[in-house]
Amino acid sequence: MDSMGVRSFRESKEMEHVQMTRRRLMADAARVAAGLALVSSCAPNKQRHTRASGGFKIGVCDWTIRKMTDPDSLRMAKQIGLDGVQVDFGRAEDELPLFDTDLQKRFVDARAEHQIEIASLAMGVLNKIPYKVDPRADRWVREGIDVAHAMGVKVILLAFFGNGELRNDKKGVDVVVNRLRRVAAKAEDAGVVLGIESYLSAAEHIDIVRRVESPAVQVYYDVANSRNAGYDIFAEIRTLGPLICEFHAKDNDGLYGKGSIDFKRVRQAMDDIGYRGWLVMEGTEMPLGVEQSCRYDAEYLRTIFPAKV
Repeated sequence: MDSMGVRSFRESKEMEHVQMTRRRLMADAARVAAGLALVSSCAPNKQRHTRASGGFKIGVCDWTIRKMTDPDSLRMAKQIGLDGVQVDFGRAEDELPLFDTDLQKRFVDARAEHQIEIASLAMGVLNKIPYKVDPRADRWVREGIDVAHAMGVKVILLAFFGNGELRNDKKGVDVVVNRLRRVAAKAEDAGVVLGIESYLSAAEHIDIVRRVESPAVQVYYDVANSRNAGYDIFAEIRTLGPLICEFHAKDNDGLYGKGSIDFKRVRQAMDDIGYRGWLVMEGTEMPLGVEQSCRYDAEYLRTIFPAKV
């Protein structure tokens, strides 16, 4: 090949490389755009994050006040001065306690009597009997949607800790995605959101939501759990944005404001994503006793997360 031919060949290969690089960049950009569009489409209606006053509601987990699956938790929460309670489905080997329609009615009646809300429901039992492997858990989630709908509750927390841990478990994540995809349409029809609470990162949560492709599957964000997992919780909140359906307010290191969670920065991150809604206290440290510690924590939170903004 003469010098003209060599130069022509080199120029041709360089042009081919440029075109291939351009096509690859365009394809990557298209994939990113598609992913962002899907995340946006899976975001909840803004009204799920707001109330008429545009502020926050402070609730508590029923197990935190030692009233798991007990309608008396609503009376106690009202006495503490809270807006609502996160009610656990309870523990059992087969039928969970909250599947009992009489118990559901007692909760509904207590809600009306004490003029206090049920912020959300929770399936903590999935930490022992995991959604990723046990057919009972699969059935419970499906039936739990009916319970939430009957009780007029919009969010169910699905726990993925202990036996249900998802970190470094690709097979387990794949099973969870497939099961969520099968149940998502039912949740959508019922107006119920399934909130994933786990030690996964924001990016890993987004990947699950993207694969499920339903606005009924979102993220239940626990600031203390994520901090303990080593994540930048403020960056994560901003990354997840409207995919967060509800928050656990928790500090494993003491009373709120005296521990390791900077709730003022949490509020700034919430402001950046437009979140207004529930902060459900899940207490782990009760140095003043259960009721007084919850009252202290709630009063502290209200200085940062007021009912009206």
